[in-house]
Amino acid sequence: MTHELENPVVVEFPLRGEGWTAVTTPADRVPSHGTDLLGQRYAYDLLRTDGRRGLHVHPGGGLSGLIRGHRVSDAYAWGQPVHAPFDADVVRTVDGMPERQVVHPIREALLQIWNGLTFTPRRLPEILGNHVILGRGDVFAGLVHLAPGSVTVAEGQRVSQGDVLGRVGHSGNSTSPHLHFQLMDSPDPLTARGIPCAFHGYEVERDGGWLPVTGGVPRRGERLRRV
Repeated sequence: MTHELENPVVVEFPLRGEGWTAVTTPADRVPSHGTDLLGQRYAYDLLRTDGRRGLHVHPGGGLSGLIRGHRVSDAYAWGQPVHAPFDADVVRTVDGMPERQVVHPIREALLQIWNGLTFTPRRLPEILGNHVILGRGDVFAGLVHLAPGSVTVAEGQRVSQGDVLGRVGHSGNSTSPHLHFQLMDSPDPLTARGIPCAFHGYEVERDGGWLPVTGGVPRRGERLRRV
């Protein structure tokens, strides 16, 4: 583990159930997304997969999904509740941003590249999609790419750890329904710097069983659960 992650802020895992997989994580590289832009130096992308070899995010076969795509609602992650990782104040919410109804991997990848090349501050809402930003002292959490119409909290509201904030979606600059999660030192992603983050309690699948982890930083490809 890189020395940057030796003293992370530890929060609760924001998802429930099993099969969650970190496809982008600071355990494997920093910056995890290849950039410090938008406070995402230590950000995670969390998908939900099944038990088949590889990253199968919906019930269909890999080749057919690559060629024809699949409905957003068929993705295992889509619609799953997103929980507050700590007691906090709701600093910002955005809802009502649309999501594409069919996920086509090639199109989504090309669109992500295009969004990166053409990004301007005015386009921030359409890049983040529907999202919630929480604040506790000088630590802020961003929970991004939520489903339209799913945000259940309002700006200025106080939430407790575990409260439902919204549901996993495919809004904004997303290649598949997933949760983008990050900690940062400001509520404004345009000026924020990322903060290292670990998760207090979850389990990792190992040899057909589940190994408890406390204060861990999930590695790429690990299957996780939180009950």
